Amino acid sequence: MHSITLELLGKTNVRGCCNPSAAGVLFLLCLGFPPSMAACPPSCLCASDIISCSGCNLSVVPFDLPGYATRLDLSHNRLTALHVGWISQPLQRLVTLILGKNFIRSIDVNTFNVTPHLLHLDLSSNQLTVLNSSIFSGLKELKELLLFDNQIIQIDPGAFKDLCNLQRLYLSTNRLSVFPLVIYEEPEGPLNLTFLDLSYNRLTKVPVQSLLSLTRQRGIYLQENPLVCDCALLALLEYWMWKQYPPLLDFRGDYPCKKGAKSGVHCKEHEMSAMPLETQIYQVEPGQWLRVPCPGLTLPAQEGLVVFWVTPTTVLNSSNSDLSARLAVLPNGTLEVREALTEDSGTYGCVIPRGHNYNPSHSLEVTVVVGNLSITSASGSAHRNSAENFNTAFTTLASCVVSIILVLLYLYLTPCRCRDGRGGDSRGCGGRAIILCSDPRDVETTQQRSNGKKVVFLEPQTEDSDTGCTKIAAVNLSHVTSEGILKNGSRTGWFTSRRTHFQNTP
Repeated sequence: MHSITLELLGKTNVRGCCNPSAAGVLFLLCLGFPPSMAACPPSCLCASDIISCSGCNLSVVPFDLPGYATRLDLSHNRLTALHVGWISQPLQRLVTLILGKNFIRSIDVNTFNVTPHLLHLDLSSNQLTVLNSSIFSGLKELKELLLFDNQIIQIDPGAFKDLCNLQRLYLSTNRLSVFPLVIYEEPEGPLNLTFLDLSYNRLTKVPVQSLLSLTRQRGIYLQENPLVCDCALLALLEYWMWKQYPPLLDFRGDYPCKKGAKSGVHCKEHEMSAMPLETQIYQVEPGQWLRVPCPGLTLPAQEGLVVFWVTPTTVLNSSNSDLSARLAVLPNGTLEVREALTEDSGTYGCVIPRGHNYNPSHSLEVTVVVGNLSITSASGSAHRNSAENFNTAFTTLASCVVSIILVLLYLYLTPCRCRDGRGGDSRGCGGRAIILCSDPRDVETTQQRSNGKKVVFLEPQTEDSDTGCTKIAAVNLSHVTSEGILKNGSRTGWFTSRRTHFQNTP
């Protein structure tokens, strides 16, 4: 550092002028911030913030890497291990690290502390056999971890500690013979994990009860494993098929217990209802007991047959259920709820091997309501009522608008007076008529001329008919002017003229 400072001091004056670059570097050194002088490593390609050292036949990671990198590709090399201090400085900006297609056998604890903001880590196609405790410590922001195509046979407790934001984990094509439940049991582990690929391993059994709980909002891929098709696994696969579980639907041909392959199914069939199943509702008051039979099970479950119940809070089974507990599965497959609480309301599913795949429209679940059904569904009813009230108000408003438009059309756009075909006599109109004329040909006198329209209400006229009925004589309104009828939107003049006319009429 001292020699660098002296060298820079000698370069600050060039031909009597200050060198800005050298002065800036010297200023950073004086403040205690040594600048990053690392250039692109030899045989690597650098493009802006991307550094690619793929396929460079490297046996060690280039030590002096630029600190501005956000993506570092070290794949297709000859790396065998990652030790603490594998790079000279922390890569604070690095979000993607690719180490696939190497020969990595071991990774030291705290190796990744120098990449605290890493989001994607690719360790696929290496030679890892054991994932030691705290091997990924420091990667609290990691979201995707690729470990497929290794030789992993064991995952130690605490291996995924600190991976609290991990969402996708790829462990396919390894040598795992036991389902790694430890992944979900870590107190500081990947609680947000939504995708787990365990395909192409050596799993023969899976924890069905745990999977029923884990797969509610998670995708777990188990295809191409040598699973033993027993009753529990058959029940799980049938339930997943009814639920339209994507990992099973996408690879349904790569699972055991295939339909028609009876030789591989080690489960006794039992009598099930062939009728379509409909959702049933069970209502009970708080504090009371309730027994819910398994939908479709016509006879009590056979001895040794495991019946699973998926409740809103947990998963129970008949083989190890505590009969003294508040929620328990009886040996015959019936669910018993003791001293029901409001929190027990919800959907309950019965998982049992049925021998065939049910239509998704059929229900293998029941609804339990603790308390008043109307109160339980009050929120839904309130939502529907609000929508109905809105529709009613909208309809009423639309009706009012249409009524106003019709009234205006009636007052101002009524057709002109009708004519009788017999000499132009207006008596053919009959009854009450409204005359709106703007055509001069429809005006008989100059007093009936106006720039706008005129409205004249005609009383029924009297004339002798063949039946002898007498009609009231029509009122002569020839002297009433349109100015008295339509003037500034007021009819005061018309009513005055009309009243005067009636008074002068004998």
